[in-house]
Amino acid sequence: MAVSEVELDVLTGKYKFLRADIIHDVGRSINKKIDIGQVEGAFIQGVGWVTNEEMKYDEKGNLLNHSPDTYKIPGVNDIPVIFNVHLLEGAPQPKTIRRSKAVGEPPFMLAFSTWLAIKDAVSAVADHRIEPEFSIPATHEKILLSIDKLKRESCEI
Repeated sequence: MAVSEVELDVLTGKYKFLRADIIHDVGRSINKKIDIGQVEGAFIQGVGWVTNEEMKYDEKGNLLNHSPDTYKIPGVNDIPVIFNVHLLEGAPQPKTIRRSKAVGEPPFMLAFSTWLAIKDAVSAVADHRIEPEFSIPATHEKILLSIDKLKRESCEI
């Protein structure tokens, strides 16, 4: 489970990642510090995927952004100001080694909470009366385009 909170600047499309609260089920943890680190890392990797890792192709389908100078991966400024990660207690996984569960990649999907928080903030522009057109990744450009479209549509209502 993950809940994310963002603050959105509707003039620039930039957001500030205020908070993320995560409870992740790893069964019976073999090493809590390693498991928490895995959850944090996978979550932030997922945040990059849903917010700024935009892949661009030319007309022939060739990938244009193929290196760190043309492809934005998460950095220290993409980590929420408040970042709480807890492991679910009392949920051992029977029939597994030491009753633990996989923890490497599953928390990646928890980043949808960040994308949805941004989408909800965009939706607030039209008082949540209109579902915003919003795709992944939620780049600043896509955020601004979505806000602009909501403003136009809300004038028509």
